[in-house]
Amino acid sequence: MGERSRFVVSPDWLEAHLHDPGLVIVDGSWYLPDQGRDARAEYDAAHIPGAVFFDHDAVVDPSSDLPHTLPAPSVFEQHASAMGIARTDTIVVYDGPGMFTAPRVWWMFRIMGADSVFVLDGGFDNWQAQGRPVTDAPTRTAGTAFVPHCNARAIVTFNAMRQIVDDRSAQIADARGPGRFAGTEPEPRAGMRAGHMPGARNVPFGELSDNGYLKDLDGLRAVFERAGIDLDEPVVTTCGSGVTAAVINLALASLGVDDSRLYDGSWSQWGGRRDTPVETGPADG
Repeated sequence: MGERSRFVVSPDWLEAHLHDPGLVIVDGSWYLPDQGRDARAEYDAAHIPGAVFFDHDAVVDPSSDLPHTLPAPSVFEQHASAMGIARTDTIVVYDGPGMFTAPRVWWMFRIMGADSVFVLDGGFDNWQAQGRPVTDAPTRTAGTAFVPHCNARAIVTFNAMRQIVDDRSAQIADARGPGRFAGTEPEPRAGMRAGHMPGARNVPFGELSDNGYLKDLDGLRAVFERAGIDLDEPVVTTCGSGVTAAVINLALASLGVDDSRLYDGSWSQWGGRRDTPVETGPADG
């Protein structure tokens, strides 16, 4: 096995450090309707001891009509503080299958200024299958103060995305599957056009991991190389609603690309409008 990402922790490491002071474990699971899984119900039935639940549908901008819009720092502060998380804590995030929605939570905490944030390699499904500790006991949290330092530059707005598409000032890495990217498969959300932004490259998030474990650094480089992404040039990530795009940001950061940005509106915004250019078929070149 080659060199691993500095932003993931192994199940062995987490099990050995479950009771460390200043360690916060976050269940960041979320599922699409067709996956047939209820993240909150699964958390209530079994979670890693001490884990708190991060609700992707609640920690959002309440004024936005788009799904999973990043909230203002003051709103994020309220939620994180209620979960008992401080910006200075060591935060380990997991989801069910691994490398699906946990990277979005990793990205959000980092955007809001937390420096010590990691993703559990393999996810909870593998953790549970390996017979590691789980509980259904509610996690008691003491209120704390999460003081955000938001890195607004890492968030791409709609207007900025239009400019990027027009002037090709950054590479666009789309995390959706090849069928949705090419427009041969329908979008899961009603009213979405099929296809991708002009100039985008397809980096399906599932290709960045194996069985829920993030690929080693050589494996990650190979995925980006096949997709035609130059790691020395600016990259903006996108997906359906801004969630799985963060898997690409995690992979890029693992390779030392610390300045990648994420288009938060993603295809829910771009594909839901009628005044944005859309292409179908595989990526050019």
